[in-house]
Amino acid sequence: MAVIRLGAVDYLNARPLVAGLDRRPDLFALRFDPPSQCAELLHAEEIDVGMIPSVEFQRGVASYRIVPDMGIVSDGPVASVALFSAKPTSAIRSIAVDTSSRTSAGLLRVLCREKFGIEPELVPMLPAIEPMIARCDAALVIGDPALYLDHHAAGLGKIDLGEQWTALTGLPFVWAFWAGRPGVLSPDALAALGDARDAGVAGSDAIANAYGGPDRAALNRAYLRDNIKYVLGEREAAGLQRYYDLAEKHGVIERVRTPVFF
Repeated sequence: MAVIRLGAVDYLNARPLVAGLDRRPDLFALRFDPPSQCAELLHAEEIDVGMIPSVEFQRGVASYRIVPDMGIVSDGPVASVALFSAKPTSAIRSIAVDTSSRTSAGLLRVLCREKFGIEPELVPMLPAIEPMIARCDAALVIGDPALYLDHHAAGLGKIDLGEQWTALTGLPFVWAFWAGRPGVLSPDALAALGDARDAGVAGSDAIANAYGGPDRAALNRAYLRDNIKYVLGEREAAGLQRYYDLAEKHGVIERVRTPVFF
């Protein structure tokens, strides 16, 4: 079988899912990109399997399959997807939205209507906090830029979208998962993805220490240990379905397609 072109997210939270896969050139050719780019590459068939934002399953081809039992998940605060603003939520009229974001942008729209009671203008921008805040009342930032932003030093409040989702629904939030077209993953490849996840979770401290330099090691360890989960079980599937239902209700997606697994 041909080597599988595997597209991973270029953030710390994805590293435990790919632990050791660079040592399996017999199975995978691995690349790293922002979440939105992973989705575009998969939709364009430039990769075979991608770690795509969960909302992109609804926007891709109908035949997509999800790798079972694994994803990037939070159950409470996520720390790396947040709304930053110096204003109270009720006063926010415009939000600069990180262009790397797909699922988070959809979640923001849901939370604005379901929880915050606001209808702000959403302005796509690159994830640089100063121009974002200069242009808009608030900024949605995701991934490493959100995790490492010292919002206190910037004089900003931080609203954690994972925490807000769980407060609203009582459920975890599924940010991303492996997905691809039918037939692209052999049993050996599926097993290798599961083994990588297990090794990455077991070795998360070592991954954290090696990522981003010693000054960030403690933050990285706490983040991978306390904020990010890598299991897609029944509660996580219920959270995913709830997100899809609300995304349809608020026009983020046209219709809900039931998740299908490899």
